[in-house]
Amino acid sequence: MENPVYWAMVVCMTVLLIEQGPSAGAIPHSDAAGEDTLNSAFIEGLQVRSQEDSQSDNKVMDNITVRQGETVFLRCALGDVVTHTAWLNRSSILYAGEDKWSIDPRVSLVTLNQEEFTIKIENVDMTDEGQYVCAIQTSSRPRTTSVHILVQVPPKITNLSRDVVVNEGSNITLMCQASGKPEPSISWKLISSSGDLVSDDEYLEIPSISRQRAGTYECTAVNDIDTDVQTVDITVNYAPAVSEGRDVGVTLGQRGVLECEADAVPEADFEWYKDNRRIFNGFDGMEIVSTGLGSKLTFFNVSDGDYGNYTCVAINTLGSSNTSFLLYVVVEPTSSTLLQGPRAVQDGSGGAMRVHSHNCLLFIMILSFLLRF
Repeated sequence: MENPVYWAMVVCMTVLLIEQGPSAGAIPHSDAAGEDTLNSAFIEGLQVRSQEDSQSDNKVMDNITVRQGETVFLRCALGDVVTHTAWLNRSSILYAGEDKWSIDPRVSLVTLNQEEFTIKIENVDMTDEGQYVCAIQTSSRPRTTSVHILVQVPPKITNLSRDVVVNEGSNITLMCQASGKPEPSISWKLISSSGDLVSDDEYLEIPSISRQRAGTYECTAVNDIDTDVQTVDITVNYAPAVSEGRDVGVTLGQRGVLECEADAVPEADFEWYKDNRRIFNGFDGMEIVSTGLGSKLTFFNVSDGDYGNYTCVAINTLGSSNTSFLLYVVVEPTSSTLLQGPRAVQDGSGGAMRVHSHNCLLFIMILSFLLRF
């Protein structure tokens, strides 16, 4: 380890030299000959050339832009007879020659020889952004090379509204906030077949929400680096709406079914009534099967007492709705009432039919005879 007192003086000297030279992050410029020097920095193998200030021994390299999580290489060209070298960050010594002063395990020495002095910083974070200085003491005078690191950060949604349950007609505001560098842009859309954009702001306002606006809303944060997406579910409660009932005709002794359908959030409960009397499952051989979307009332063996008017009522916490059905009798044709062909006659009535035919023929003959006179 080199003398701490010496390096404390180097730090002070470096700060003074920087203040006298080009400011941090300034746009570098060429020397009188118009040629750039070869001092440089590397990021993932990419060389960044620096330009020399002809008025001093302070050199400023182009800014290095690195993404969060990547590795950046800082290279300082030596060349002259060098007695002492150091890499500093905001007046803190990272390396003094081969001696590591930084306690950060991400910082390490790459190369130190007569030509260059290179260190690297792994897994770069926002806290690493800023100016870095390579201080060199030669046999004649000190000089510095500085570079500014810019850290880009992918977007991250940091504050998002929770899933929400509201009644139809309520006013809704969703919030989506994100961090990142460059600052991300934020947009909202309702995930549906059309995928229409509903907002390009971090706040999404939905006045007097309808059931058609229920669903999953997607917040997207985008910058030049990446994209972050998260979702919020909106559930809209509304009272039941029952479909119109259809009357059903059933033959005595046969099976009959009345079906009731309802649209509701939360799902509806169903009740069945006959002439204002509630019917329960298993009552008089009837079966009631209900799901969230509908209910079925089944008669396994219809009797005379089953015919009549029925009412289905759908109920949830926001209200109720009902519809009516008629279960009516259907007479099943029998063999005695069916004609078997154009010549067919019913047993026991053939003679009567023949008598009627003879009387009709006699009447026609008499009428024809009278018309002659």
